[in-house]
Amino acid sequence: MSERVLALAGLAQALAQVRRIADTGQAHADVLSTALDSVFRIDADDTAGVYGGTGSLRTGLMLLRDYFGGAMPDDQLPRLALAVLQLERRFVRDDDMVSRVLSGIRAQSGAAERLGSTHPEVLSALATLYADTLSHLRPRVLVQGNPHYLGQAAVVAEVRAVLLSAVRSAVLWRQMGGSLWDFMLRKRAMGDAVQELLA
Repeated sequence: MSERVLALAGLAQALAQVRRIADTGQAHADVLSTALDSVFRIDADDTAGVYGGTGSLRTGLMLLRDYFGGAMPDDQLPRLALAVLQLERRFVRDDDMVSRVLSGIRAQSGAAERLGSTHPEVLSALATLYADTLSHLRPRVLVQGNPHYLGQAAVVAEVRAVLLSAVRSAVLWRQMGGSLWDFMLRKRAMGDAVQELLA
């Protein structure tokens, strides 16, 4: 369960970042780095390794704690998360798209290692990859925010790149045995796992 919760924390943290970028035009540098690095860690030893350690997911774990405690500060986040989890189902059933996304990520891995995953060049390539593939699936993940920022190409690119990382977390969550039934049948167990990871 703790592996599932970590992947879910990665998803929540990435989507909170998407909301922040859409509202303010600014990303939190460390959180952005954790999200985009996770895209390139396809063969990590464990779930925590995908994000560079449990400590990197503290923000996401605190969001989950709020959610399971009924005190979610942003009611858009659960909606966005559900849209991404539904998108992940369609994505993994499309073998051609999965291989295109993997090829696109591998094509950028050298640049990400050399320049860093948050470098504008890498970020732009990930955004284009999302726009060319996942954005064509339904349901579309609709991000609301400040029109002033969402009208800027650099902000839209950042949002798309982080959405790609959110889908990465959704895939990982499913690989760890997660399903939407967890939210109905295992809410308490998930909440307990979050508390343990935050302790």
